[in-house]
Parts: sequence; structure tokens; C-alpha cells
Amino acid sequence: MKSNWLRLSVVAGALALSSGARADAAAALENCAGCHGKDGASTSTEAPIIGGYSATYLTESLNNYKNKARPCPKANYNAGAQKGQSGDMCTIAGALSDADIASIAGTLSKKPFVRANQTPDAAKAAHGKQIHDAGCAKCHTDGGSVADDDAGILAGQSMAYIRHTFEEFKSGQRPLPKKMKPKFDPLSKDDLEALANYYGSFK
Repeated sequence: MKSNWLRLSVVAGALALSSGARADAAAALENCAGCHGKDGASTSTEAPIIGGYSATYLTESLNNYKNKARPCPKANYNAGAQKGQSGDMCTIAGALSDADIASIAGTLSKKPFVRANQTPDAAKAAHGKQIHDAGCAKCHTDGGSVADDDAGILAGQSMAYIRHTFEEFKSGQRPLPKKMKPKFDPLSKDDLEALANYYGSFK
């Protein structure tokens, strides 16, 4: 009888922990939505669209913020319980457990990538396509639209966010991957603007 009671106690404890973990993960996702929109479909120029990214890329990004290996951008919460407040990604990611990160990455990776509604310059986009095809397509296939590249999704991402990312790379604030550096460093300001317009041309 005592053995049965012990087994039931262990099972009940495990269920309680599981329920608590789900509650924590749900709260973390709700926090993400405050800046990145429901299901990661951001409409803000400050926060990228992240729904539909690969779980690998999302996990790596959150861990890089947690370890302060990337700049810690501040952003304003546009919705949710913290609407009107501001936060930064390193502080937010720093509060997440490995289980939280795995849950967020797994959930958002199953959501659709909802492309930004924007109006690129057609001539710049055409030039950007040439640059992409020549130097970027090997890692960012199909115009940067494939989540399984584990390199983020560029096609349809906010042009404002892409420009900001390029600025971080150029200034050295955000480290460039070794294989990307020789392709990226020679690009001019006009080249980068053309690329932003190309990625912004995907509807």
C-alpha cells in the first residue's frame, strides 16, 4: 500500500512539474508576442518576424542573447500585460530556462512566416537579387525563404529590421559568421540597401 502511495505521489509531482513548465512556457510565449506579435507575426519595424524560423535558429538566437553574444536591442512592448514598457533581449532571454527556450523555439517554428506588408523599390530589388544570387544564395536558398537553412528567413522580412541588422554587422556590434564575412565586408551601403529591397520584395 505504501509503495502504491509513493508511486502515486511521484506521478502527481511529475504532472505538477509538467504543468508548471507548460505554464512558464506559455507565459514566455506571451511575453514574446508583446513585441513580435501573435505567433511571431510582427508588424513592428523594431521587432523581426520570427514565426516560421527553424527551431535551431531560434534556439541559437535566444542562447546568443542569453550569453550576450549579440547586441541587446531595446524594444517597446506593443501589446500584452507589459504594453507601454520597454525591455531588452538579453535580459528577456537571460530569464529563460533551457526548457523555456526549447518550448518557444519548437512552438514558433511550427507557425507560418507572415511576410511584411511593405513597398520596395523595384530597381533596387533587381540589383539586390543579383547580389544575393552571386554571394548569398549558397546559404540563404530560394531568396532566403527556406527555414531549414537555419539562417533565419530573409524573404519578406521587414526591410527596416534588415537594414538595422546590416548596420550591426558593419559596425562590428554583431559578429559575422566566418563564411559570411568575406561575402559581406565588400558590400557598399548601396549594395546593402539593394539587398534589403530584394528581400522586402517577397509577398
